[in-house]
Amino acid sequence: MIYQLSVPAAVPGVEEIRILEWHGEPGAAFESGDMIVELETHKAVVEVRAGQSGVLRAILAEAGDWREVGVRLALFSDNADEDMPAADAVSDDLVVDFEVT
Repeated sequence: MIYQLSVPAAVPGVEEIRILEWHGEPGAAFESGDMIVELETHKAVVEVRAGQSGVLRAILAEAGDWREVGVRLALFSDNADEDMPAADAVSDDLVVDFEVT
């Protein structure tokens, strides 16, 4: 199954977050607890960690980009050989399980 990672509402009142660093490239496998991406608000650095195992399939926002809360950042799948639909064909309801610290 294909999942999305969207900009989390990590800090109350923050509407935009900047991508600092991805901790993997498309094709990288993640286990629960692995860091996926570091994000930055105007006040804090936010770590996003995998809450489930999966494979990073596509990065939709590069380091340095600012994105609004809720905007899709990346696509994941359960395994690397799943067919990838077009990014706009992925349901907004299928959200990857992640932890924000």
